[in-house]
Parts: sequence; C-alpha cells; structure tokens
Amino acid sequence: MLNIFKIKQLKISDLTLLLIIGGLYSLGLFLSNTFVNVYLWRQANDFITIASYNLAIYFFQAITFIIAGKIAKKIDRIIVLRLGVSFLAIFFLTVLLVGKNASTFHLLLGTLLGIGYGFYWLAFNLLTFEITEPDTRDYFNGVMGGLESLGGMIGPLLAGIIINAMVATRGYMVIFSISLLFFILAIIISFFIKRRHATGKYQLKQIIISLKENLNWKYVIFANVAQGIREGLFIFVITILVFIMTNSELSVGIFNLVIFSVSFIMYIIVTKYIKLENRNRYILIGSIVISISILLLYINFSFLFALIYAVIIGISHPILNVPFNSLSYDVIGKSNFAKELRIEYVVTLELFVNLGRCFAVIVFIVFLILFPSLFTIKVLLIVISHSYLFIYYFMKKIQLN
Repeated sequence: MLNIFKIKQLKISDLTLLLIIGGLYSLGLFLSNTFVNVYLWRQANDFITIASYNLAIYFFQAITFIIAGKIAKKIDRIIVLRLGVSFLAIFFLTVLLVGKNASTFHLLLGTLLGIGYGFYWLAFNLLTFEITEPDTRDYFNGVMGGLESLGGMIGPLLAGIIINAMVATRGYMVIFSISLLFFILAIIISFFIKRRHATGKYQLKQIIISLKENLNWKYVIFANVAQGIREGLFIFVITILVFIMTNSELSVGIFNLVIFSVSFIMYIIVTKYIKLENRNRYILIGSIVISISILLLYINFSFLFALIYAVIIGISHPILNVPFNSLSYDVIGKSNFAKELRIEYVVTLELFVNLGRCFAVIVFIVFLILFPSLFTIKVLLIVISHSYLFIYYFMKKIQLN
C-alpha cells in the first residue's frame, strides 16, 4: 500500500513539472514566435518568404519526429524533451545573432524551429499518453489548454507593448531574449522529472502499415491530416493579415489576447461538460464554426471584424480540441500493442499532421507564384478552412466498444 502511494505521488510530481514546462514553452513561444513571422514580413514584405519559413518548420518537424521516436525508444524520452527545448533555445539565440538579416536566413531559422518542435512535441505527447487514462484525458487536455491560452493571452500582448515602446528593432531583440531565458529555465526543470525508459524495437513501419486493418486508427490519421491542412496555413497567414490591416505589432498582440482570453475561459467550461458519450457532438459544433468563421474577413476586411473572428475562434477551438485530442489518444490506447508501440503511434500521428501542413503551404506557394494577389490568399483561406469539416466526418466513424 505504501509503494502504491509513493507511485501516485511521483506521478503527480511529474505531472506538475510537465505542466510547468508546458507553461514555460507556451509563454516563451507565444511571446516571440507570433512576431517572428511579423519580423520576417517587415524585412522581406513577401508572403512566399514567410510561407517558405513555415514550410521548413513543418518539414523538419516531421523528419525530427521520426528521429526523436527512435531516440525515445532506445534511450529516454526525457532526453528527447530536453533536446526539443534546447533547439528552441538555439533558434531564438540564432534570431538574436542574425538580427536584421533574419529574412535571408529564413530557411535556417525554420529548420531549427522545426527540429525543436519535433523533439519537444514527441516527448510531450508521449508523456501525456503515459500519465493519463481515458477518464482523466479530458481534464488534462483542458488544464493544458488553459495554460496554453494563458500563455497566448500574456505573451503576444506583452510583446506588442514592448515592441511598440522601443525604437526600431530593439523591442524584438528584448522579447527574443526573454523567450531564450524561458527555454533555458525549462531545460533546468526537466532534470527533475523521473527518467522514463522504453524497451523493444522501433517499429514505425508496422504502425503505418496497420492503417490498412485498424479502421479506428486510419480515421484518426485522416482527421489529423485534415487538421494539419488548415493549421499549416492559418497559423501564419492570419497574423500577417492582421498586421497588414493595422501596421501595428500591438494590434497583433491584442488580436491574440482576444483569442486566448476567450479560449482560456472556454477550456475551463468544456472540461466540465465534455463526457465520453458527447464528444462527437462537440467535435461537430467546433468543426462547423471554425470552418465558416473565415467568412467574416470577406464581409469586412477590417480589424474590428478580425477581433470578432478572434472571439469565435477562441470559443470554438476548445470545443473541438478537447474531445478530438482525447478520442485520438483513446484510439491509440485501444490499438494493438499500444503499450509496447506507443512511441510509434505518436510519431505516426504527428508525421501525418505535418504532412497535412506541408501540403497546405506548398499549395499556397504554388498559387501565389501563379496568381500573386491578396484575392488568391482569401480564396485559398476559405477553401482550406473547410478541411476541418473532415475532422468530424472521420471521427464520427470511430467505434471504441
């Protein structure tokens, strides 16, 4: 009985440390990464440069997931977590070093950030899978979503205020330096988490092949590709459009503050109401609202309507993400050899999400080369936004009984 009590205490301690690291990650990224795209835009004034930077992120994130999975299987996923945070620190250090030449090195910066993302999210998702059960995943995802929203509330607004208050690019250098410190602190905290080893052969190919026979797993993968297609474009294009509307970093900070303030409240609410039996209903509502919300920017391309759009996105993302993420992990948990091959399942999931993101950005770049105009961007946004409807289409087919 005493041993069981100690194990539970250890899990709570590791969970707390993981949430702290996740909070530092969110605050560090939201403080600066939102404005890396704006920083590059100020230098290059070119959507293709911004798109290429993000394509490098997604491509190397996908490649890194494969490598990180092998390291996690052979060595330790805490090491993988530290590698991820370390590369993120190197990314911000590089941004500080190249300074006004950042747009020239946009592919290098995208590569570093993609590698950092790959290592970090592989380790974080694995640890999430290991410390949660089906009846606690909605709660965990809700709390983590709340922390991410808190970072999204504080980070961009604070960064916008700092940038606006300082001369030239000095404000950018300040926020990039603060983010660097956050990631160094996260690396230090990671040394207090218990080492978690895995055994067995790395069998990524087997899990990908299993898509043919495991229908639930195939539906989860297709749904995550659909999510990646929209994310790949909207993550950076909307930020640049808001900046084009206002020519103000503070406005970008306010836009993000609205999204994540609303999300923070909604994550608290949906965590209480989403249950195993009503997940698909919430996924449907979230998918529809997110898909059609972009139409607001067609009605009136203004900062006011961008803020209304931010409110709607802030409401609908938690409604979709909490049940969607939980159901995805439940499918993994009930799949063949889930315990032995959980690393391979997570790697495969993230690999296909990033393939969706890469596809969206490649389409974006090709169409901009052929038809360079703001109208082309608006058409692509409305078409790609509706990829979220496929999330519900595939997730409703899942049978866990």
